[in-house]
Amino acid sequence: MKNYTLFIFIAVLSFSACNTKGEKGKEYTTDTEPVYVEKNEENSNAEKILSTAEAIAKANGLKKWDHVKEIKFTFNVDKDSSHFERSWSWMPKYNKVTYFSKEDTLAYYRAKLDSTTIKLDTGFINDKYWLLCPFNLVWDADSFVSKHYFKVLSPIQNVEMQKLTIVYNDSDGYTPGDAYDFYFKGDFIIREWVYRKGNQEKPSLITSWEDYQDFNGIRIAKVHQRDEGDWKLYFTNIEVITE
Repeated sequence: MKNYTLFIFIAVLSFSACNTKGEKGKEYTTDTEPVYVEKNEENSNAEKILSTAEAIAKANGLKKWDHVKEIKFTFNVDKDSSHFERSWSWMPKYNKVTYFSKEDTLAYYRAKLDSTTIKLDTGFINDKYWLLCPFNLVWDADSFVSKHYFKVLSPIQNVEMQKLTIVYNDSDGYTPGDAYDFYFKGDFIIREWVYRKGNQEKPSLITSWEDYQDFNGIRIAKVHQRDEGDWKLYFTNIEVITE
C-alpha cells in the first residue's frame, strides 16, 4: 500500500518560512540508523529490529491496523475567520473511498481512478496523510530516503528532541520530491513536524502534533497548530471500525 506526500490546496492554506538552522546532532543515514529492539510475542527470547520509521508507526498502533475495517473522519482547517472541511470514509482492505459533502456523496476505488475521481483523490491523500502519517512511514518506505538525528532543537518548542527526515523520490505520487522533518522524544510520538515542498531548505509549513487520542488501538493526533498566525488543522468525527 502506497500513499504519497502532502498535497495542500493553496487557496485554503498559506505557508510561512522559518529558519531552523543551529541543530546540534550527529547525522545518521539509513545504513547506520539506530535500531530498537522489542521482544517477539511468540518467542520471548527472540528480538526484532525496528528502524526509526517503524518504531514511530508501532508507537501509534501499527499492529492494530490489520484489524481496521473502516475509518471515518472530517478534515478541518480554520484560518483567521474562515473554515474549510472535508469528510471521508476509507475501507483500506478494498481501498474504497467515500467523500461526503452537503451537496453530494461520491464513492470510488483508488485502483480505478478516472478524470472525475483523481482530483478528489488528491484531497483524500492529503487529508489521510495528516491523519495517519506515522503509518505512511512504513507504507511508503520504498519511496523515500531518510536520516535520523539524535539531538536537535525543535522548531516550535525549541527543546531537545530527535528528528527523522524523509525525502520522497522524484517519480511517485501527486507531489514528488517533498521532504518532511519529524520531531519526537524517546516514546517515538511525533510532537512537531516541518513540511518542505520540493525538498527546499526553508520550511513551507511548521505545525504541532497534539491532542492524541486512542481509537481502537490506533493513536491519532487530532490537532495541528501552526507555529505562527491564526491557523489550526484538526480532525472531528473520527471513527475507527475494527473487525
